[in-house]
Amino acid sequence: MAKKIYKYRGYTLEELQDMSLEDFIKLLPARQRRSLKRGFLPRQQIVLDKMRKLNKEGSKDGRPIVIRTHCRDMIVLPEMVGTTFGIYNGQTFEEVAIIPEMIGCYFGEFAPTRQRVQHGDPGMGATRSSMFVPLK
Repeated sequence: MAKKIYKYRGYTLEELQDMSLEDFIKLLPARQRRSLKRGFLPRQQIVLDKMRKLNKEGSKDGRPIVIRTHCRDMIVLPEMVGTTFGIYNGQTFEEVAIIPEMIGCYFGEFAPTRQRVQHGDPGMGATRSSMFVPLK
């Protein structure tokens, strides 16, 4: 069975990585396209510069490099594929390895800020008034 080749809007990952940013922007959905046409914010530019620098240098001790960031509004670009980011969710840094399917999404989509609510069982101690109910 042949391995499936990832394509984004008809372009392979290698073609996307060779493409200029202006050409790639034309492929994105409207919200991301408008955001990137305005240019990168300073905090987004810092993340990009740090990623490019670390990818060029490589890891010294063989461990994967994790780039920690608070920038949840960064859009995943093709050059980020294969990089691991630590995305802040308000409490901890969630490690997210960027894969081709994430291209065009925001960092914040991969590090949810709210956890699922799991309520306890009703009964003794469930409310303040249950403290004064005599035990059977």
